[in-house]
Amino acid sequence: MGPETLQEAILYFASPDNCREYLVAHRWPNGVTCPRCGSTTVKFQAKHNRWQCGSRHLLRQFTCKTGTIFEDSPLGLDKWLLAMWMVVNCKNGVSSYEIHRATGVTQKTAWFMDHRIRLALQDPETGGKLSGEVEVDETFIGGKARNMHADKRAEKIKGRGPEGKAIVAAVLERGGKVRARVVEKRKKKDLQALVRDHVEPGSALFSDALKSYDGLSGEYAHQVIDHAVEYVRENVHTNGAENFWSLLKRGINGTYVSVEPFHLFRYVDEQAFRFNNRTATDGERFSLAVRGIVGKRVMYKSLIGETEEERPATA
Repeated sequence: MGPETLQEAILYFASPDNCREYLVAHRWPNGVTCPRCGSTTVKFQAKHNRWQCGSRHLLRQFTCKTGTIFEDSPLGLDKWLLAMWMVVNCKNGVSSYEIHRATGVTQKTAWFMDHRIRLALQDPETGGKLSGEVEVDETFIGGKARNMHADKRAEKIKGRGPEGKAIVAAVLERGGKVRARVVEKRKKKDLQALVRDHVEPGSALFSDALKSYDGLSGEYAHQVIDHAVEYVRENVHTNGAENFWSLLKRGINGTYVSVEPFHLFRYVDEQAFRFNNRTATDGERFSLAVRGIVGKRVMYKSLIGETEEERPATA
C-alpha cells in the first residue's frame, strides 16, 4: 500500500527505502530483472542502493532509475516522486516555479522534471477505439491580446481570429476517455483521420457544424449541432468536449501562463491523463502514472529545440 494524500506522500517518500520499494513493486511486480538483458539472476547491493546482474555484459549494475524517465538524474527519488505526485494530482496542473519552491531544486531543473513527467503520462492508447456516444470537437490555443505588448496587441486585434493560434482536436467517449491531439489545420483530412483512428465505426458521433466533418455519416451515426442556432438538442451536443477544453485552458492560461506551441502536445497529454483517470483516487492516479515511467526518455536538448530527438530510455 502506498500513500493516498499529499501529506502521506511527503512523509512516505522521505525514506529512500520506501521510494525504492514502491518503484520495485510497480516496475517489477514479479521480481527484479535486469533492464538490459532481462536476467532474473540479480543481487541487491544495499550499501550502494543498486543491483548487479549475474550475466556477463557491459553495464551490469543498475538502479530503479535505469531505463526510466529518471535515468541519469542526480536528484533523489524523494524529489522526483513528490514532483510527480503534484503534477498528476493537481487538477489545473502545477508550474515549474511551484515544483521549484516545493522541492528546493532550481526552476530550470523543475521545468525539465515537469516535461519528463509529462512523457510518462502519454496515453499508450490501450483498450481499443472509443465507442458508444462519441463527441468530436476542436479548439484554438493562443495568447490573449491583453497579455501582449502594445504593438503585438494592435496587430492581433487587427487580425482577429484563429490566425497564428495552435489547434487541438479531440474525440471524447461520453462517460469514458478523451483522445486529444495537436493538429496542423482544421481540414477534413486532419479531423476525419483523428475520428477514424480513434472511434469505432458505427458509433454515434456528435460534432458541430464545421464542414470538415461532412462525409462521416457513411461510417458513423453522425449528428450535427449548429452552435449558431443552439448548443443542445436532446442528446446532440459537444458539451463533454467543451468541458475538457475548459480544463485544458484553465491550466494553460492560469497555471502555465505561457506555453510554446512546440511543447503544447505535452500539456495536452498531461490534462488528458488527469481527465481519463478522474474517477481514481490520488493514490490510484499516481500509481498509474508510475507504471508509465519505464522505457521513456526525453533529452534536454530536444526540449529546448536544439534537436528533435525524443527516444526510449536506455535499456
